[in-house]
Amino acid sequence: MSSASIKKTIFCNKKDLIKMVLDIENYPYFVPWCMEGKIIEKKDSEDFIEIKADLRVGKKFINENYSSLVLYSKKEDIITVTNLEGPLKYLKNKWKFKEINNSTLLEFSIDFELKNSLLNIIMKNSFNIGLNKITDAFEKRAYKLFK
Repeated sequence: MSSASIKKTIFCNKKDLIKMVLDIENYPYFVPWCMEGKIIEKKDSEDFIEIKADLRVGKKFINENYSSLVLYSKKEDIITVTNLEGPLKYLKNKWKFKEINNSTLLEFSIDFELKNSLLNIIMKNSFNIGLNKITDAFEKRAYKLFK
């Protein structure tokens, strides 16, 4: 399995940042290697937002679709993501948001394993580079939208 975590202060308010992370259909516009984002089902209750979504990730002819369950706890300001179908054997990522003086401390952690062992080895070797690119993409998108 590959796992990592990042803490970053992003200079926008927490509610805007959470809304941006939940806006899965716009991921192709700013998330590296994301070719398509599609919300299949969305349920909004008093305590949670539950989203079933599909992402197509890759480049040109080498791409994969995977389905995930995204659960946002309104009380805790935590988003958890787990895989439902696709090339992942296992996925769990967590986004924690804490507002500090009109900025947001974002804590992001991810733990995953691909079904394909060869791709898993390749991903492990370039995982931190990819994670930093994706994190930077979310930060740049937040600045573009909210500054």
